Amino acid sequence: MGTIIYLIGLVLAILAVIDIFKKPISLVGKVICAVVVLATSWIGLIIYYLYAKNHITEWFK
Repeated sequence: MGTIIYLIGLVLAILAVIDIFKKPISLVGKVICAVVVLATSWIGLIIYYLYAKNHITEWFK
């Protein structure tokens, strides 16, 4: 069961990083967001998908 949860988190993290790198922001902003999402694990993924996904372009103009 733990392996399934780990794989789901890994897939969601990879999808989040791919989505971040598709955003029209600077490379530094992309790297910062990707590191924060990856370093904060599930909490970072939840915050990214529920709030930050729609606001990243405003934060890193």
